[in-house]
Amino acid sequence: MRRIVIAGAGMAGGRTAVELRRRGFTGEITMVGAEAHRPYDRPPLSKAVLTGRIDDTTLPFDLDGVEVLTGRRATALRPGTVETDAGPLEHDGLVIATGADPVTLPGDGPVRVLRTIDDAHGLRSALRPGLRLVIVGAGWIGAEVATTAAAIGAEVTVVEAADSPLRAALGPVVGARTIAWYARAGVTLRLGTAVERTTADGLVLAGGEVLPADEILIGIGARPSVGWLAGSGLALERGVVADERLAASWEGVDGPPVVAVGDCAAWWSRRYGRRLRVEHWDTAQQSPSVGAATLLGGDEGDAAVYDPVPYFWSEQFGWMVQFAGMSGVEGDALVWRGDPDAPRPADGSRPVGWSAGWFAPDGHLRGMVTVGRPMDMVAARRLMMAGGGIDPTRFADVAVTMKELVAAG
Repeated sequence: MRRIVIAGAGMAGGRTAVELRRRGFTGEITMVGAEAHRPYDRPPLSKAVLTGRIDDTTLPFDLDGVEVLTGRRATALRPGTVETDAGPLEHDGLVIATGADPVTLPGDGPVRVLRTIDDAHGLRSALRPGLRLVIVGAGWIGAEVATTAAAIGAEVTVVEAADSPLRAALGPVVGARTIAWYARAGVTLRLGTAVERTTADGLVLAGGEVLPADEILIGIGARPSVGWLAGSGLALERGVVADERLAASWEGVDGPPVVAVGDCAAWWSRRYGRRLRVEHWDTAQQSPSVGAATLLGGDEGDAAVYDPVPYFWSEQFGWMVQFAGMSGVEGDALVWRGDPDAPRPADGSRPVGWSAGWFAPDGHLRGMVTVGRPMDMVAARRLMMAGGGIDPTRFADVAVTMKELVAAG
C-alpha cells in the first residue's frame, strides 16, 4: 500500500492517521477535511467553548509527515480516487471518517446548529441576558446549551416532540426524571410539541402557534455524512456499512480496501448481534485503532474486532450524566439505584445522585445511566464489557458499592 487517503479531518480521522503511523505504515497519508481547522475535540463545544472557558480545542496529534488538506470537501468516490472540490486524490487504501451533519428544519428563521467550533463561537457571541432563545430538541445538545444560556440570563424555551427529555437515549421513564431540572434552571420546557417551520419572527409550532425568538438552535440529531458516496459502489445503510473489523463493502465493484470509523460507520456488533452507529466521542476515539489494523491487513484476532459497549456523557443543569450499554430492550427490567425524587437538602446543597440499570432476563446488566455517581459507571462499564451479571436486588441498595457488586457477581 503506497498511499492512504483519510476522508474527514476530525477526531476519528486524525486518530486514524496517528494509528497508521504507530502500526508502522511508512507510505503517504493524505487527510482531507471540509472545515478550515485541523482535528479538534467536539464535546467541549457545548460546554467549555460555549461558556468561554476555552477557545481552542485542537487535538495534540502528531501529524508530522501527514498531508493535511483543510477547507477541502470530498464530493464523490470512484474505486481508487476520492473526488474533491479541489481535484482528485488517488489512493490504494481509504479511511472514511466524514462524521455526521446536523438535521435542520424548514423555514427562513434565525437558525443555528451546534456541530463545529465555528458554530460554538457564533452562538457564544449571540448569547446575552434577555436573549429569547428557543431550542428545538431536549436531547444532549439541547440540555447542555439550555444550561449555559440560562446561566447567562437568556430567556430559554426548549421544545421537544417527545413526552420526555432524552427519550431516545434513556426511554420515557428515566428521561422524565430530568424534567424538574429545567424548571429549577428557569428554562421553559414544552413537551409533546411538534414543530412546523421557522420564520423571521420565531418558531411555528404544529397548529400555527408562533414562539417569538431572537435565536433558534436546532438540536434534533444528525445524519451520517455519506451523501458524497452515492453511486460509489460502497454499501450504505444509515451510514457506511462495515463489518466487525470496520471494513466497508464494495458491491459489484473491484475497489481498494476501505474502512469506516467514527460517526459515519454502521458496523456489525458481535456483542449485540445487530448493526450499530453511535455518534459519540468514544466511538471516534476508539474505532480508529481497529480501522487502522484492518486497513493494513494485520491479523490480530479479537484485538482487531471493534465490539465496544457504547458510552457517552453529558454535563447539564449541574449534573454529570453518563450512559453505557443499551436501553429499551423489550423484556428488560429497569432497576433504580438511589432515589431520583429525593428532596433537596435544606442547606441548599446538591442531593445525592442516582443511577438506573436495565437488566436482561438472565440477570446481565445490559445498560446503565448514572447521575452524579461516576464510580457506579466505572465498575458498570467493566462489568458490561465482560458480559457479567449482578444481583438486581443488591444493585438497588446504594449501601453496597458497584465495585463490591461486581466482585461478588
